[in-house]
Amino acid sequence: MARTILIDPVTRIEGHAKITIHLGETGAVEGARFHVAEFRGFEAFCVGRPFSEMPAITARICGICPVSHLLASAKAGDQLLAVAIPPAAERLRRLMNLAQIIQSHALSFFHLSSPDFLLGWDSDPAKRNIFGLIAADPELARGGIRLRQFGQELIERLGGRKIHPAWAVPGGVRSPLDPADRAAIQARLPEAFSTTGTALELFKGLLDGPLAQEAATFGCFPSLFMGLVGAEGRWEHYDGQLRLIDADGAVLAGALPQQRINEVLAEAVEPWTYLKFPYYQPLGPEEGSYRVGPLARLNVCERIGTERAERELLELRQRGGRVVNSSFLYHLARLIEILAALEAIEALLDDPGIGDTHVRAHSGVNAFEAVGVSEAPRGTLFHHYRIDANGLIEAVNLIIATGQNNRAMNRTITQIARQHIQAGPGSGQAAPEISEGLLNRVEAGIRCFDPCLSCSTHAAGQMPLHVQLLDAGGAVLSERWRQ
Repeated sequence: MARTILIDPVTRIEGHAKITIHLGETGAVEGARFHVAEFRGFEAFCVGRPFSEMPAITARICGICPVSHLLASAKAGDQLLAVAIPPAAERLRRLMNLAQIIQSHALSFFHLSSPDFLLGWDSDPAKRNIFGLIAADPELARGGIRLRQFGQELIERLGGRKIHPAWAVPGGVRSPLDPADRAAIQARLPEAFSTTGTALELFKGLLDGPLAQEAATFGCFPSLFMGLVGAEGRWEHYDGQLRLIDADGAVLAGALPQQRINEVLAEAVEPWTYLKFPYYQPLGPEEGSYRVGPLARLNVCERIGTERAERELLELRQRGGRVVNSSFLYHLARLIEILAALEAIEALLDDPGIGDTHVRAHSGVNAFEAVGVSEAPRGTLFHHYRIDANGLIEAVNLIIATGQNNRAMNRTITQIARQHIQAGPGSGQAAPEISEGLLNRVEAGIRCFDPCLSCSTHAAGQMPLHVQLLDAGGAVLSERWRQ
């Protein structure tokens, strides 16, 4: 008889979701699904608003990555005004996006995922969190907390607040960088570099030992990858060209048309989740599915272009190949991107042009449709707007990174479930035990992608969990409660 294992909710991710694992007649895992059951409706209730308000409105989509929506929206506004923003404004936007990458990646690695690596997959779930990490390794935990704080402080110094800064606007930014803020950020860079270096060496050591199996079985499969690249294929996070490659590194599209992205990307839907499934139209929903985010950005680029991060990129490719297909190595990619972001911040703060006070261009409506593209911590983000002659929004489509990774997340949890659920009803063996460690490994497959489903986050503590193994008639064969 067919069976279903339910994990509801998935913990230590931003938002609320559940996982179902489907067993076939023999007890083998047939598949797994990642269900996002919340609907928020931002695309609908933005209709009728002035496009100039969209950066501040869409920043409220998420309390973890508001800067990502702020910048993508402001870039769409630049296109609607048909203006080139002042050079200082671009530098400052880049600075804020780098700070966003650091604070979000630090949250993902140190708060949400490192308890699994450092405390153990099967450790006491009441302690398998940031507080347990503080007790086990206070210096590492403190460093991770302060690294995230560094990114948040930089956002606050630029935009006036750590969360939901209404600072980037169509045409540029609202205010220049204060010299005192510039000096304060520069003073904190050495500590941030030190923490990142420590985390990199620690995690690489774990990959060479106890985490080697996870690197091979947590979402290790060929797929397409997409991300922005700069001049000569350099690592990029704010502007540049959209590149799509296959699992062997062949470039399928070296410069996707950003302003006509709806001609090359489509979004499939399924009845069991509100999260859509974007794909590359020429190849169809299955073959055209792709991954975005830190690992994708490192795969699509030719080089990073900063000294320390470049060394780490070469080592990553020695470890996983020219195109790294293991989703578990998203964690390593995050640490490399933190290092690259710190080096880029250091260079920007040393640039005399960062202090220019001309930071905004002004114009009226000069276009009626635009797409703003930027790299959020979790991957490429698209804001597609259509407006009327008065600048009022007529239509909005947001293609978020988590959606673009949706099919890959479903493949990842299926692969993990097949690795760890070997027996079941119909195979002549007992029903598989629903252990806490098994549930945690399946959830950890989702955490590789650091999905962002809503404004909320579960960075600490323990969520209630009820898992059931059901037969085809709905009878409960086995269940487990977590209060």
